[in-house]
Amino acid sequence: MSVLPLVFTSGWASGINAYAVVLLLGVFGATGLSDDVPGTLQRPEVLIAAGVLFLCEAVADKIPYVDSAWDAVHTVVRPAAGAWVGAVLAGQSGSLSDAAAALLGGSTALASHAVKAGTRMAVNSSPEPFSNVVVSLAEDLGVAGIVTFAIFHPVAASVVAATLLVAGLTVLCFLVSRIRRFLRRRAQRREERRLTRLPWPPPG
Repeated sequence: MSVLPLVFTSGWASGINAYAVVLLLGVFGATGLSDDVPGTLQRPEVLIAAGVLFLCEAVADKIPYVDSAWDAVHTVVRPAAGAWVGAVLAGQSGSLSDAAAALLGGSTALASHAVKAGTRMAVNSSPEPFSNVVVSLAEDLGVAGIVTFAIFHPVAASVVAATLLVAGLTVLCFLVSRIRRFLRRRAQRREERRLTRLPWPPPG
């Protein structure tokens, strides 16, 4: 069977939480629940690193503004992880070239990362912190559910992932004004911090 649906779904999920994807796939493979997971993802050191980083993301992702800083750092990490997972899955199955799988996984991860990061900027434009926790939990549960579904029903899961990606990009277009507001507020805070560091009264 073609590994294409699993690569696509893993790429979408990697754009939201790459560490959760690596951890879940590795656990499914290591426990024998799936024969489609390459041995590379099942290695103990990979599982431990993914688990630790997943816990770090679980905390950072729920703190206003820290989540956006974390997303900025992971603009490179998540697409790279999606590309790596895609290439590894393709190498395991032999039904898709590594380069094509890496391109598919990486580009899908980049698109879903853009949706996640943009949504977080819009959420951070509201003063209360609870929406960050709710959105973060929804993302974590969504990634866990989709990746688990993809292990047993890859084609159906890829359809769900594609639908969520299109819906997310559509919503992101409507959130542009809130994202601009967030960026202006962040720039204003930077300027305020800079002014507080200046000597007062100014030398002269």
